[in-house]
Amino acid sequence: MSSPENPAASPEAELAVEPAAPAANRLFVLVLQHPQERREPLSTAAATVAALRRAQLAIGLSWPNLPRILGHEADPRRWAVLYLGSARPRQFAAAAELALLGGDGEPVSDPGRVLGGLEGVVLLDGTWSQAKTLWWRNPWLLKLHRLVLNPARPARLGRLRREPRREALSTIEAAALALRRLDPKPDPADALDAVLDRLLAAAGPPHTGARARRTEPRRSTRDRNRF
Repeated sequence: MSSPENPAASPEAELAVEPAAPAANRLFVLVLQHPQERREPLSTAAATVAALRRAQLAIGLSWPNLPRILGHEADPRRWAVLYLGSARPRQFAAAAELALLGGDGEPVSDPGRVLGGLEGVVLLDGTWSQAKTLWWRNPWLLKLHRLVLNPARPARLGRLRREPRREALSTIEAAALALRRLDPKPDPADALDAVLDRLLAAAGPPHTGARARRTEPRRSTRDRNRF
């Protein structure tokens, strides 16, 4: 499938890093960003997209379908969305950092065929609450495969901001983990890790550079772990 090259993204609210040549990734990365997240000084969406040759940043609340965002036809059966569900999969393989979920919310027993045929992955960029808004306002996401991350370590960006759950990663870290598992070349994931290194260096020590923030607004216990 031919995909558009990386369009220019506006990094006006992002931590500043030196530009570098985009890495050549096979798996297309589409980041859907909640409009309010665009103003967040610790956002990593634009930096993620800028680091990859095949990536796109779309800012908004809802879109009619995947092809409308991409500007060309796309088969949802060959796309996946990184998903934070209401519970962790009970059958995560030991040390596995990524699981493909079926319609029942449980990991697929033989995910190799599906994962090997993926053409792109969608990431929802925003706070936990904003990501839920994007999920529910874009029902076409239900047609995509669901990927759940099980990172071996907490978010590195967590030293500057609190994450609502241990497995919640910043957008750039989630993209790096997905590409490391799904893209045949390590270069794209390595490029994202290098950008994150520069972001953290630019931010300085916790609470002295970029300001730490809450990533989960107050709400009832009933709503806290629902997506």
